Amino acid sequence: MEDNITAPENCTITQEKIFVLAKGPRGELKRKLTDKKVIVKQEGQEVKLAYPGETKKAKRLLNTNKAHIKNMLKGVNEGFTYKLKICSGHFPMNVTLKNNVLEVKNFIGEKVPRALKINSEAKVNVSGDEITVEATSKEVAGQVAASIEKLTFRPGFDKRIFQDGIYITEKAGKKIIH
Repeated sequence: MEDNITAPENCTITQEKIFVLAKGPRGELKRKLTDKKVIVKQEGQEVKLAYPGETKKAKRLLNTNKAHIKNMLKGVNEGFTYKLKICSGHFPMNVTLKNNVLEVKNFIGEKVPRALKINSEAKVNVSGDEITVEATSKEVAGQVAASIEKLTFRPGFDKRIFQDGIYITEKAGKKIIH
């Protein structure tokens, strides 16, 4: 079973045993393949994926790896951006970023600040009431954004009434409506 992906002009894909390496203008990414039988080759702008057999498992593994490689190519070429909004009603919340540590002070009147260590592969920018997370890896950008959102999560409170917190508004170019 075979499939093709068209790679951007300035990106290359190579396979080293069970790892795939993507290089582009924004850096490089390395990822482990889901199965060691998957073969990845780049011929010009075409990236060819192959898996022996014509079974449902072969199709599933091929499509999974195809999606991962597409995300890698997009990441090393354009990158992924997540946007979060800081919402504070009664108590003014203060969010700062120092030395890869995001700190939320005065969240719902708490005296002790909440802190989160940010992954070094992601770039986080706090400006006003908006937080921007950028990374070449979709998984890293999504995990950092989710960790920031979870930092201000309060179980047992209705989000429609108690709206204080930090919420994801845009995921890798797609607007989110809460």
